[in-house]
Amino acid sequence: MKNKSMASLLGFFCIFLIITTITTVTAMKADRVAARGASHEFKVGDEGGWREPDANNTEMYNQWATKNKFKVGDSLYFEYRNDSVLEVDKQGYYHCNMTKPIASFNDCKTVIKLVKPGPFYFISGAPDHCKNGQRLLINVINPYPSPPPSPSIRPSPPSHPSIADS
Repeated sequence: MKNKSMASLLGFFCIFLIITTITTVTAMKADRVAARGASHEFKVGDEGGWREPDANNTEMYNQWATKNKFKVGDSLYFEYRNDSVLEVDKQGYYHCNMTKPIASFNDCKTVIKLVKPGPFYFISGAPDHCKNGQRLLINVINPYPSPPPSPSIRPSPPSHPSIADS
């Protein structure tokens, strides 16, 4: 009787393990499919748009950025009047240097697609706006995890004696 009870318990455990594994694998695949197709357009500054911040709120764009998670495939939407958007390097961002932008936009409704992971730096092209806080630093992450490194394959030792062994 005790053996039947143990066998029954073991069978139940095996079925539970199989169902749990199938459910987990299915959920992981669904998450990956959803992540691939889910890109988002972020309106920079939300309702306020891209504008020179008030003197008492010069960190508003970086505070906005910390509330969002940017992934490869997402877009930034800059809406503005009498201004522009410059994509700059790190140095241009920290020194408000407008002389060598990576890209420059002045169409009042700029959409920038985030095509690679890493930091992106944006400043206003209007005089003194960057120094007054109209600049944005975001970090873009890769939504697809990198595959694990493949194991190194070592050559197997010869299975037969070599001529030198004779």
